Amino acid sequence: MKPVRLPASATLALPRLALFALCILYILPGLIGRDPWKTDDAAGFGIMWTMAHGSIADWLWPNIVGLAMPDKGPLAFWMGALCIKLFGWLVGDAMAARLATIGFFLLGSLSIWYTTYLLGRRSETQPLKLAFGGQPEPNDYGRTLADGALLIYLGCLGLLLHSHETSAEALQVSLVAMTLYAAVRLSDLPSARTALACGATLGLLALTRGWVLPLGILLGMTLLATLLQRAVLRWLLMLSLPTALALTASWPLLANVMQPYGGSPTSAWMDWNLEQIALPTLTGLKYFFRYGIWFAWPAWPFAGWAVYAWRKQYSALHIALPLMFFVVVVLVALISPNHVEGILLPMLPPLAILAAFGLPTMKRGAINAVDWFAVMTLSTSAAFIWIGWIAKQTGWPAQLARNAFKLAPGFKPEFNGLAFIAAALATAAWVAVVHWRLSRRPSVLWRAVVLSTAGVILCWLLLMTLWLPWINYGKSYAGVAQQIALKLPGSTECVDSNVGPTQRASFAYFGDVRFAPFNGGNCDYVLLQDSNRSSDSTDALAPFGEGVRWTMLWEGRRPSDRDERFRLFQRVER
Repeated sequence: MKPVRLPASATLALPRLALFALCILYILPGLIGRDPWKTDDAAGFGIMWTMAHGSIADWLWPNIVGLAMPDKGPLAFWMGALCIKLFGWLVGDAMAARLATIGFFLLGSLSIWYTTYLLGRRSETQPLKLAFGGQPEPNDYGRTLADGALLIYLGCLGLLLHSHETSAEALQVSLVAMTLYAAVRLSDLPSARTALACGATLGLLALTRGWVLPLGILLGMTLLATLLQRAVLRWLLMLSLPTALALTASWPLLANVMQPYGGSPTSAWMDWNLEQIALPTLTGLKYFFRYGIWFAWPAWPFAGWAVYAWRKQYSALHIALPLMFFVVVVLVALISPNHVEGILLPMLPPLAILAAFGLPTMKRGAINAVDWFAVMTLSTSAAFIWIGWIAKQTGWPAQLARNAFKLAPGFKPEFNGLAFIAAALATAAWVAVVHWRLSRRPSVLWRAVVLSTAGVILCWLLLMTLWLPWINYGKSYAGVAQQIALKLPGSTECVDSNVGPTQRASFAYFGDVRFAPFNGGNCDYVLLQDSNRSSDSTDALAPFGEGVRWTMLWEGRRPSDRDERFRLFQRVER
């Protein structure tokens, strides 16, 4: 028997304009008015910027002004570079690259909504008919579940930072959601068109961040089709698989033919993919559970409840398909030797969709507990953000002010009236939402997650308005880049370096530092990145010329980083 029994009043859908406004309110803060940050954000932007201002070789062999970066695939960077080409003159290169990030996020959000809608209107998901009628219509039920899935997705803590970065991960998570949508369409209507669409999304996913995850998803879909839908299996093998292979191979084959910079990134890209496969370790398992609990909050409690509530109908597509995607992502994360947050990101779309089908069966007591937890935790967090900002602006409370300036020495706070108004309005809106939820006690399905989502958006908006100058000061290399540029006699001087991708991108963009070309060079300047604990530079300079004498022109670092150090040397004798 189905576990769902609902009246039509519980399926009131959110207005489409309100959902779109919520998505825009989520994605815009954190993209406007900041520099590329010391994360994958700056490295990803560096690849896009190099492509946009480089030649066809840079598009075929991703690099950051000469530093090869073939590991993840070029698709996300192609999109960012195209945006820089089209809009860089209007909004600046950094913001133009983030237009692609906005597109990635909207693509993922739409895919999650429509996937849940299609699953929610299927006959096996419908609530039991009431004795005297009044149960919801299939389309209304599907729309309400889709609203819930999108709210849960926006409320996931792990999505916040990664969805605001110019990185391959931002596109990867959206393509996982799009692949879910294509899989549902293929299951509903097996045809050449839907099979081609499914294969295309898998191929694009492979060009974004490697073929390991899409291969796992394809194997999972094949197994699921073999067990539940034999009609789908034929289309998967005959059209989806060849399409995915053709798209995946298109970039490596073109690079092998064109030979950018006298070679091809194919070998390094394949090596990186193979390095993502290893035996699971206890360390990896600990990492998954330690970080996955908060990363996928609040999706995983609702998703777990959905699996339990529908345990007697586990073969139903709305449970089996997202659960399969989730299991594949978990397995890929466990066999990966790289324990980074990016490997957890693809599990959010299937979890959000699965969680939506747990909403109709949640007990009122559990919903109230989630609401009160959200209200207390997120209201406290928002209050702390406000108090910290007041301390930073006024010096009171003194201890908080000292801590803030200790983490960012030299930072000078300025009052931004527009940011203050935006933060105040967002806080007032949060109070209104909390009052509406607790006083009206609506019966709509998405009531269980509206406070969690609204609170997360509030805290992020407060951080990206009140605290953005402080965060940007601590995470940007703009100041260091400008110092280096002042010490170089001309913008055409060649600079060898051992700096990482983030630093290389920032110095080239902000300081117009001309690093050694792709195939290396014999430069008269060397920029070293090391630790303050390192005193001897002889060994570090050895790779740049044996028996060469160097003189140090400059030494510096970001004020917020006490360990990292940069030193600029000039060749004085061969």
